[in-house]
Amino acid sequence: MAEELPDPDSAPYWEGIAAGELRYQRCAACDAAIFYPRSICPTCGTPEPAWHVSAGDGVVHACSIIHRAPPAHKDEAPYVVALVDLTEGFRMMSRIVDCDPDSVAVGQNVSVVYREDSDGTPAPYFVPSP
Repeated sequence: MAEELPDPDSAPYWEGIAAGELRYQRCAACDAAIFYPRSICPTCGTPEPAWHVSAGDGVVHACSIIHRAPPAHKDEAPYVVALVDLTEGFRMMSRIVDCDPDSVAVGQNVSVVYREDSDGTPAPYFVPSP
């Protein structure tokens, strides 16, 4: 990566994205699935949660169609921003791509794909699952 990571705890996550893996953490003490990466479990406080690789399958928990995008993304509007509940038990925010924005719905099955973000950095997105 050309730029320095914003947080050393997230380095394995971003390395995974560059390698085509959606990584998350799980606490060895309480079994909580953890996302966004951190150095201690937010549930029980145990340090150094273990890294795992998600299958990348999830369900849309909530979604919103963005019609008035910020300047860096204005040419991409309309697009969908969603909270996705992954099967491993964590939730993350991302975009749903490769579909009509009006077709995205709460409860819809989605799968992760990797694309370059507007700054050229690989990022996880989701597409509707068949």
